[in-house]
Amino acid sequence: MYRSRRTPIEIEPAKFEAYLKQQGLDRALAERARRNEGAKPGREVYSRCAKALVAPGGRGGPAMMRPAGLTLELVPEADPYALAPGSKLSLRLLYEGRPLQGALVFALDDTSKFDPARARTDDKGRVTMSLPRAGRWLIEAEHMVRAPTGVDADWESFWASVTFSLPGGTRP
Repeated sequence: MYRSRRTPIEIEPAKFEAYLKQQGLDRALAERARRNEGAKPGREVYSRCAKALVAPGGRGGPAMMRPAGLTLELVPEADPYALAPGSKLSLRLLYEGRPLQGALVFALDDTSKFDPARARTDDKGRVTMSLPRAGRWLIEAEHMVRAPTGVDADWESFWASVTFSLPGGTRP
């Protein structure tokens, strides 16, 4: 588990708007439009909330399915190490410990780096991702909110990720 410090970044307006669309950050995009901020650069601070699920002996355990307390966190609802290629994995996305609805979640492995699977969380923060191949998987999501008072930025974003290896089968 890893939580980075805040890192500031400023992105020119058109690139920031395109980034918000690409990442499915519809709430931030809508708020920028409502506030007439489309011509303003994107000034944000971001931090990473990463988990690596390691299963010595080939099986995880109940701890893999429990929240670890990260600000934004993807929590598997089953042990990924117990799944076979072609299975689906359900996860919960939590923001400050509560389900986050409507967030875009990406699943990618070594062969899908440039074409990840995408799905949105439901009203309970749940999402189900297909895992068609054995190998290393990265599932990630981002959430953006207005930066808190005292932070020299307009936005704060959190990147959640969970990595694991899906056993079995043969790799292409």
